[in-house]
Amino acid sequence: MPVNGASIPVGATWTPAGGTAKVYTTDGLSVVNGVHLIDASVTDYRTRPQMTLKTKVPSLNSLGEYSKGRRSMVITIPKVLTSGKTVFPLVRIELEDHPESSAAEVAALLSIGANVLIDADFASFWATGSVA
Repeated sequence: MPVNGASIPVGATWTPAGGTAKVYTTDGLSVVNGVHLIDASVTDYRTRPQMTLKTKVPSLNSLGEYSKGRRSMVITIPKVLTSGKTVFPLVRIELEDHPESSAAEVAALLSIGANVLIDADFASFWATGSVA
């Protein structure tokens, strides 16, 4: 399906179905303003899925204006190539909001973001980069 004309339900309720629950736990790696989590059930360190979560709290400047806050997450599943080289495919998710943003405005951003990650209208974009 083309991304032009995509139809996505904003404010939808998402419930995953199927799959296997994986528990991500901290591995003690220091992350400034964040945490590093791993799927410890994967015993091969070279291919262990991991995620890094960071947060930046809004700050007040000298003019009395607040900056935007930021929350970001990087999910990586390392892959060992047949050549023996390790590569790090990842997905990066980031939210920037302003202290004056309402909870509903933030929820709408997250809803649209979740939609474009999994909605069929964007499947070709994620699979091949198609923007047609």
